[in-house]
Amino acid sequence: MKANSLLKGLVGAAFLFGAAVSAHAADTLASVKAAGTLKVGTETAFAPFDYIDAGEHTGLNVDLFAEIGEELGVKIEWVALPWDGVFPALEAGKFDVVAGPATITKKRMERYRFTPPIAEATIAILKKAGDTTISKPEDIAGKTIGVGKATAQLDQLKEFSDTLPTKVDVREYPAFTETYADLAAGRIAGVANSLPNIAFVASQRKGTFEVVLPPFGKKSYFGFIGLKDADHAPLMDAIDAAMLKIKADGRMAELQKKWFGASFDTPDAVKDPAF
Repeated sequence: MKANSLLKGLVGAAFLFGAAVSAHAADTLASVKAAGTLKVGTETAFAPFDYIDAGEHTGLNVDLFAEIGEELGVKIEWVALPWDGVFPALEAGKFDVVAGPATITKKRMERYRFTPPIAEATIAILKKAGDTTISKPEDIAGKTIGVGKATAQLDQLKEFSDTLPTKVDVREYPAFTETYADLAAGRIAGVANSLPNIAFVASQRKGTFEVVLPPFGKKSYFGFIGLKDADHAPLMDAIDAAMLKIKADGRMAELQKKWFGASFDTPDAVKDPAF
């Protein structure tokens, strides 16, 4: 009898706990507003979006999320970690949204929800200044090219390599900052990354790096990432609305000009990515 009562008590407690967890999860936006903090996960080695300068976290994402936080009435709390750990940490609930940003792809859209695009993400090659052996993307055939691990850029580089007479020697790195260091040291022939990133790096290190044009990847866009479920829909809806307002009133273009030297003509949403 006592065992039966204990079992009923445990079942009842488990039900109440599950209901409480479900209610909490279903109100993510309310939880964020109640806490007064939006937790944002990112990698701080992806200039000019997120990087460390003189010990300080800076970049377009920092400025843009400050505007988003103002629209939502919350503060921004940053959680930095390597890129290959960002998506697992998002799913584990370590933070509310991912800055990154990430290239919007068909595969990622099956699992995650993306915000309105913040910039173009089409991939191109960065080479060492004065390297006359690479004047167009096809010239990387047979050469060693650095790229970030677990990135859309890696997938596109491999796909492009398959079209060349001699495959590219693809070298994967935990962070793009390491690819730039190896390129400067002559350990690799180039870096495959999105055009806004490498254009920024080249502008910061004139005489060291040059961008190889045109880009070789399919036209694509960067966006922020959230969980694709009903529990997080209100939060993502609020972030989307804030970003579209920031875009409409010109603040987005101002930030793009500040960090890229030019603004991008981006759609309000990407419904059918190129890849």
